[in-house]
Amino acid sequence: MKSDRIRVFQTLEHDCGYYPQRRSRNLVIDPLAPDIERLYPLALGNGFRRSGGHVYRPNCAQCQACTPVRVPVREFRPNRSQRRCLQQNADLRLEWAEARHTPEIGALYERYLRQRHPGGGMDDADASDFERFLRCDWSPTRFLCLRDPDERLLAVAVTDVLPRALSAVYTFYDADASARGLGTFAVLQQIEQARQQGREYLYLGYWIDGHPKMDYKRRFRPQERLSDGHWLRVG
Repeated sequence: MKSDRIRVFQTLEHDCGYYPQRRSRNLVIDPLAPDIERLYPLALGNGFRRSGGHVYRPNCAQCQACTPVRVPVREFRPNRSQRRCLQQNADLRLEWAEARHTPEIGALYERYLRQRHPGGGMDDADASDFERFLRCDWSPTRFLCLRDPDERLLAVAVTDVLPRALSAVYTFYDADASARGLGTFAVLQQIEQARQQGREYLYLGYWIDGHPKMDYKRRFRPQERLSDGHWLRVG
């Protein structure tokens, strides 16, 4: 990415969302760039990520723990635990939906935040918060919805659909059905959907070695991790 063509801003330092004792800051591509939709796939390949209308990458002074990760979908093979997860959820129906707030989707999202992230500042999110966080007017976003045999919505995987890849933006699900392993199942389905669509990768965002909320990403192998501008194969 060439700095003479793209304006990139650096944020002020703020509290780290993963380690409370650390400070963090991001690089953010100009959200008003007229060609940001075209730049977005290139940015993903350079370790950026989308949140709402912002395309960002961690740029912390003292820490490089956040490692961009992607899965080459044609080579991925589920491990034993992931195969059990697939079997356990074989009764679920998948559907692609327009990326928009609906009463059904909004209720699931709000319930997920209350149950999984109480007191985290997002557990009182309304429809406008939902829209600002998960989508924006230019983003190529779709919702991969998972329903049980009674057509009850169990999970939504917010997915950006790009020419060569899918990007897993965020997943929320019915915490009462957590025994199903819906988070893992959603990733497995995004991998399979990318493969069926002829795309090369599923981007999983940032992996942090040993962090309890992020370490699950290492189990999707083989995978590639971005280091010093190069994607390196692991597993």
